[in-house]
Amino acid sequence: MNWDQVEGKWKQYKGQAKEKWGKLTDDDLDVIDGRRQQLVGKLQERYGTARDVAEKQADEFANSLKEAVAEGKKARRAARG
Repeated sequence: MNWDQVEGKWKQYKGQAKEKWGKLTDDDLDVIDGRRQQLVGKLQERYGTARDVAEKQADEFANSLKEAVAEGKKARRAARG
């Protein structure tokens, strides 16, 4: 999933981000608003990680969302028979 898609559906994904990064506050998540660079910055700030580590985590998060969406589509097709 690309970051434009994440940004467009951020309200849906905010809970998953909160589960993954519990140190991010609701205000942090509102500021991030699905934008990659804001997420990277907040991860650096809250967790004290290096920029490249925070970027990798952000990209892994987006990829996990893509996989979850694909699995959901597959499950719906299987249910329809």
